[in-house]
Amino acid sequence: MQKTDIATMTKPEVAIGRETLQQIFKVIEDNSGKAGAIIRVLQQVQGIMGYLPPVVLQVIATRMRIPLSEVYGIVSFYHFFSLVPKGKYVIQVCLGTSCYVKGAERILKTLKKDFGLEPQGLTTDGKFSLSTVRCLGACGLAPVIMVGQDIHRKVRPSQLKEILSSYE
Repeated sequence: MQKTDIATMTKPEVAIGRETLQQIFKVIEDNSGKAGAIIRVLQQVQGIMGYLPPVVLQVIATRMRIPLSEVYGIVSFYHFFSLVPKGKYVIQVCLGTSCYVKGAERILKTLKKDFGLEPQGLTTDGKFSLSTVRCLGACGLAPVIMVGQDIHRKVRPSQLKEILSSYE
């Protein structure tokens, strides 16, 4: 593993912040030489930052001596990694067949119109982000949305304001 003094880091890496960069270096050091180290490092760093911005992927690739393309390939393959910031609460709208037929598209349109949220988007206050999923496994309760770990069933667009305000 390559040792780099924080004072000699290039400008993009310094943009992360000295304390965060030290945390990233520690995560890499703690996982060095272990099987599946890159996955563990990415998970732990995402836990620190909330997502994995490009500059962080570059730092990880450099420190772990792994091609950046390989690191990016891992991050883009696994759904639990995010390249974009996430809100405090992630809203997942199910687009499975049952949910779609019963109104998931109207839910998405309402989230866009009333809350300014698009898939992979984030509200200006950082409270909510939106993603779409293929199936939440609750077809009999369609249409379904998930906010954080809470499943909301048989959701109508008119209920969204009430549902989201409960997370204030």
